Amino acid sequence: MTGNKFGKALTLTTFGESHGPAIGGVLEGFPAGVAIDQQAIQSALDRRRPGQSALTTQRKESDTVQLLSGIFEGKSTGTPIGFLIPNEDAKSKDYNHLKDVYRPSHADFTFDAKYGFRDYRGGGRASARETAARVVGGALAKMLLPNVQIHTFVSQIHHITLDKNWSELDFHQTENNPVRCPDPETATQMEAAIAAAKKAGDSLGGVISCVITGVPAGWGEPVFDKLHADLGKAMLSINAVKGFEIGSGFSATRLKGSEHNDAFLPDGSTRTNHSGGIQGGISNGQPIFFKVAFKPTATIHITQDTITTEGAATTLLAQGRHDPCVLPRAVPIVEAMAALVLADHFLRSKTNKLT
Repeated sequence: MTGNKFGKALTLTTFGESHGPAIGGVLEGFPAGVAIDQQAIQSALDRRRPGQSALTTQRKESDTVQLLSGIFEGKSTGTPIGFLIPNEDAKSKDYNHLKDVYRPSHADFTFDAKYGFRDYRGGGRASARETAARVVGGALAKMLLPNVQIHTFVSQIHHITLDKNWSELDFHQTENNPVRCPDPETATQMEAAIAAAKKAGDSLGGVISCVITGVPAGWGEPVFDKLHADLGKAMLSINAVKGFEIGSGFSATRLKGSEHNDAFLPDGSTRTNHSGGIQGGISNGQPIFFKVAFKPTATIHITQDTITTEGAATTLLAQGRHDPCVLPRAVPIVEAMAALVLADHFLRSKTNKLT
């Protein structure tokens, strides 16, 4: 299997399966001499770990990270940073009923079609459990971006939408509720909707928004490695993501050029920010903002029509522990992937200028 590495100047390779002994990763290209805050890494993992509220899967994982290499006396050495996260609460027997049947809208069928083999225990390599390694990589990447602030939050669950501009929000409120929405009133409605879906055995999707400040003008490449293109790939590589929209996104199609263009001000800033902080694939110094659409969790506790691995029609009532809505736990994943992209382009920008 290929496709386990992300980035160019800063690369993260992840490994492991949902029900194997452990998952982990190797971060390469990380400069030497950077102070490493292990507690910040663990705090990021705690925001993603299962079992953190009644709205998430009740799989109990401490997600305690073990840093294996690349760090000495609290600083990076410039060598690959290897890390491991043991799996502590995998209940593989809960998935025995999936051995010979495919879950609708899951990776079961396509994984089998590609490899002729699949790990049916929680999806194996296709499981969102893999994203814990991304959170570690992203937490380390943020240590290369001390002046950059990444604010990530849930802005929509099903039909419930946070109807406020990001500039009106108090991002300190994001972690004060289990859905990670910075508006308390909207968060309460979202929480109730997820609880109702869980009780019915169903699931919900939604949108995560991200606002990034402090990125200077000049990060990104103008052709295939546009900054927003790499952000899009990063987000679309996350489990359950079905859409990525940056700046004005699809709403730009309803505007004229005279309405959409971001007029410059004398200090180099722009009067509007329809570009979402990126023009020509390169950051322009304005806030970067984008949205990420997540589908409803594929595994639900409702009987569905499906087929067996032999192609026979059957029905499936899935068992096991699953999130009725992945968005609350996906917030730190989106944040981590954004940090990895920004840190990669930060390092690449240092090689593009004459000194």
